[in-house]
Amino acid sequence: MLYYIEGTVAVLEANFAVLDCGGVGYGLSVSNNCLGTLRMGEKQRLYVSESIGEDHYDLYGFAALEEKRCFELLTSVSGVGPKAALAILSTSTPDGFALAVMSGNEKALTMAPGVGKRIAQRIILELKDKIGKGLAESGAPAAPVQGAAPLSGAAGKMADAAAALAVLGYGNNEISAALKGVDAENLEVQDLVRTALKKLSGQGR
Repeated sequence: MLYYIEGTVAVLEANFAVLDCGGVGYGLSVSNNCLGTLRMGEKQRLYVSESIGEDHYDLYGFAALEEKRCFELLTSVSGVGPKAALAILSTSTPDGFALAVMSGNEKALTMAPGVGKRIAQRIILELKDKIGKGLAESGAPAAPVQGAAPLSGAAGKMADAAAALAVLGYGNNEISAALKGVDAENLEVQDLVRTALKKLSGQGR
C-alpha cells in the first residue's frame, strides 16, 4: 500500500500531476486546492489514496492528510465516486467540507460540478450518522442527536468543532487535547476548528 509519494513535480494539468521519483513518474489525480500548492520543478510530498480494480489502478494525491481523509470518507458514501469527491474538495477546504457536513449545508456541497441536491443530502446523512456514532462512544464533546435540544453557546460550538475534527479523521484523544483551553466563548466554530488544526499540526505548540 502506498502512503505517500515524494518527488519532483514534472507535469501539472487540470486536476492531474506527475511526481518524478528517481526517474519513475507517478501520475495522480488531484483537487484544485492540492494543485494550487504544487510548483513545477519543486520537490513535493503527496499523500496517496489508491483505487485498484480489474481494469484500472488509479492514484489520488493530497497535499494534506485532512484532504485525503475527506476524500476517503466521501468515496465511502454510496453513489459518490472519486470524480465527485475531488469536485467537492476542489470547491471547499477540508475544514469547510467538515463544517458543511455537520451543519447540514447542502448548498456548499452542490457548488461542486456534478453534485446534485440528492447526492449532497446522502453525503450529509451518511457521514453525520457515522461521525455522530463515533463521538457518542468517546470522551470528546459530542453534538446532540437528531431531535434533541441543540446545545447552546460555547458548549454547542465546542460540540460542532469536535464533530468537524472527527470528519477530518482525528481521534477522540487528539480532538480533546486540541480543543482544550480554546476560547469557545469568543470564537466561531470555523475559528475553533482552524485553531485546533494548528495545534494538531504542531503550529500552535
